Amino acid sequence: MTRLSRRRVRAIFTKDLREFRRNRSLTVGMGIIPILFSIQPLITVLTLSSSASSALRHEHVLLYMLGIPALVPALVAAYSIVGERQQGTLEPVLTTPVRRDELLLGKALAALVPSVAVAYLVFGFFLACVELFAAPSVAPAVIRVPDLLAQLVFTPLLAGWSIWAAMLISTRANDVRVAQQLAMVASLPSVAVIVLVALNFIPASLVTAAVAAAALLLLNRIGLRLVSATFDRERLITGSK
Repeated sequence: MTRLSRRRVRAIFTKDLREFRRNRSLTVGMGIIPILFSIQPLITVLTLSSSASSALRHEHVLLYMLGIPALVPALVAAYSIVGERQQGTLEPVLTTPVRRDELLLGKALAALVPSVAVAYLVFGFFLACVELFAAPSVAPAVIRVPDLLAQLVFTPLLAGWSIWAAMLISTRANDVRVAQQLAMVASLPSVAVIVLVALNFIPASLVTAAVAAAALLLLNRIGLRLVSATFDRERLITGSK
């Protein structure tokens, strides 16, 4: 089996990052989604009194932040293929010697890195606000070690699955907005599970975390194979105009 060329993967990665930075709708979307997912929990936490903080121990407010890596990467990755087709920049790339798996990996990393960075930055901002401005007994009730670990572990796993689902849609779509809308819809089940765990309808236990991590690892592997199988270079070239 031929080894991947890191140079070609890196070239695709840097090219897509430049493209994403130039795309105003993507940068705006990457800013709006974190705001929507963080502002309501933040207002709730900051307006709680110390006497009401006991109610937080039955919820996992920090887990709401996992909605960010579930949705932001979908918005970005859905653009990665169909967006280039519409811009007319995909055909020149597909006519180069770059292999399919190198192209897909480079594009996936270009969606993963900024999305995970945004998720961690917003999470850090949320923690800082809770520590600095929440009532004295509220911060310990909200910031718990298991929830911190869940954010660190599940952010890249959720982002990875969202990326492969969005790229699968992007390989078949003919319009960027349609691809992004479908990708966001495909990510909603992940968001629903996150909300159920945050509200403690699904117990936030070590068993739950292990099952969820195993499921996401499996979904990431399946997603990569599905995207690779449906990536038709000839169809994308002939349909790129």
